[in-house]
Amino acid sequence: MTSTLQKNRAGAPFPFDNSYAGLPARFFAAQTPTAVAEPWLIKLNEPLAVELGLDVEALRRDGAAIFSGNLVPEGAEPLAMAYAGHQFGGFSPQLGDGRAILLGEVIDLSGRRYDIQLKGAGPTPFSRRGDGRAAIGPVLREYIISEAMFALGIPATRALAAVTTGEPVYREEVLPGAVFTRVAASHIRVGTFQFFAARGDTEGVRALADYVIDRHYPNLKDADNPYLSLFSAVSERQAALIARWLHVGFIHGVMNTDNMTVSGETIDFGPCAFMDNYDPATVFSSIDQHGRYAYANQPGIGQWNLARLGETLLPLIDEEPDGAVDKANAVIRAYGERFQAHWLAGMRGKIGLAGEEDGDLELVQALLSLMQTQSADFTLTFRRLSDLAGDIAGEPAFAASFREPEACGSWLAQWRERLSRDPQTAAERATAMRSVNPAFIPRNHRVEQAIEAAVENSDFSLFEALLTVLAKPYDDQPGFAAYMEPPKPSERVLATFCGT
Repeated sequence: MTSTLQKNRAGAPFPFDNSYAGLPARFFAAQTPTAVAEPWLIKLNEPLAVELGLDVEALRRDGAAIFSGNLVPEGAEPLAMAYAGHQFGGFSPQLGDGRAILLGEVIDLSGRRYDIQLKGAGPTPFSRRGDGRAAIGPVLREYIISEAMFALGIPATRALAAVTTGEPVYREEVLPGAVFTRVAASHIRVGTFQFFAARGDTEGVRALADYVIDRHYPNLKDADNPYLSLFSAVSERQAALIARWLHVGFIHGVMNTDNMTVSGETIDFGPCAFMDNYDPATVFSSIDQHGRYAYANQPGIGQWNLARLGETLLPLIDEEPDGAVDKANAVIRAYGERFQAHWLAGMRGKIGLAGEEDGDLELVQALLSLMQTQSADFTLTFRRLSDLAGDIAGEPAFAASFREPEACGSWLAQWRERLSRDPQTAAERATAMRSVNPAFIPRNHRVEQAIEAAVENSDFSLFEALLTVLAKPYDDQPGFAAYMEPPKPSERVLATFCGT
C-alpha cells in the first residue's frame, strides 16, 4: 500500500517547464491533488513517455503514486484551470477543472510543449459540489479512444497512464475509482476565452490570446491583425479536425464550447462513440436528448462554437464594433467552405480518387445514401471497397455490406466509370485507400466488454488486447479478425455515458 505521506515527497521523472502557471492568478486556482488509499498502475504508455523525454524507470517505480496524485513530482505546479462554456446551448459563466489538475508542462524530444494533467485527482474550487473523482470505466474509455484516435492519425489528446485508487466512487452505483493522466498540446478551450469575456475582462482575453499565439501559432505574431489571424487559424484547424471525425464515423457526444480546444485537438472522450451502421442522425450520448451533437450536426456545431470564440475576440480584432463583427463573420463563413473542402478531399480518398472532377460530390453522396438505406456498416463498407479497388474478386464481400447485395450494382458501375479517368493504377489505389479506411476502430461493444471485465472482475486482458489491435488500425491483423466485425444485435450499444 502506498502511504499518503508520500504526497509531497520530491521525485524528478518529469523535466517540467511550466508556462501557464506564470499567467495572472485569475487564470487558475493552485490545487494539490488529493491522495488516495491504495493506487495501482493499470497502464503506463511507455512509448509516449519516451517521446516526452520522461524518466521511464522512475515512472515504472513510482508511477502508481505519481499518477494517482499521491506523489507530486519535483517541478510540478499543480493547478485547476478556469473556464466557462456553452453546454448544450446554455451558457455557464464559470465551469473550470472540476476533477482535473494540471501538473505542469514538458517539452518533448522534438521541442514541442505538452501539458501533463490528472483527471479524477480530487476536488478543486471548480468542482461545483462534485467529488472530483473518476470511475474506472470512463478512465479506460478515454485511454482506449484517445490512443485509437492517435493511431488513426486524428489530432487528439493522448493517454499517458491509468491507475486505480483503491477507493470507491459513487454514481448511480458504487464503482472502483481511477485516475487518468492526459497529455495535450494544451487544455485551452473556447470556454477559456469565454470565462474572461463574460466578466468584461478584455485584458484577460488579450493575455490569453497572446499566450495562445506564442504557444500554438507563433507564425502569427507579426501578422497585420494577429487576433483576427488567430481566429482564422483556430477555425481552419477545427474544420480539418471535424472533417476527419466524419471520415471515421466518430461522434464526440458533448461538443460544448468548453470541450473545443484552440490547439485543434480532440478532447474529452466522455460519451463519445463510433458509428456502426451509417446513419447521419446517429446519437449515442445519454445526455444528448435532442440530437444536438448527432454525427451529421458536428460540422455546424463546430461553426456555432467558433462564433462564440469570435465574440470574445471582437474587442481585439477591431476597435470599431461593426468592423470587428464584419471581419469575424467573414472567418465564420470561410469555416463552412474550408470544412467542405476538407471533408470532400477525405471522402475522395476513401473511395479511391486521386484527381478531382465536378461530379465527385454526387458520387460520394450516392454511396452514403445507399449505405443509409441499406443499413451498411460504415467502417466495413469502406474497407471492403478498398479491397475491391485492388481485386475485382472482392466484389461479393463489398456487396455483402448491404442488406440487399444487389443494391450496390448501379453505384459500382458509376464508380468504375469514374475510376477509368483517374491516374492511379489499381494497386496504387488500393494501397492509398487502405491507408485511410481503417479495418479496426474502437467498436462500442468491444469497449464496453473491456470496461465490464475490468469493473466486474479486475480483468484488464480485454483492455490490453483492444489497445494492441487499435494501435495498427490500417493493417490487416488476421489474428484479430473478430475485432473488425460489427456487433451482433444483442451486443449493440445504444447509449454511452459521461464520466461525471
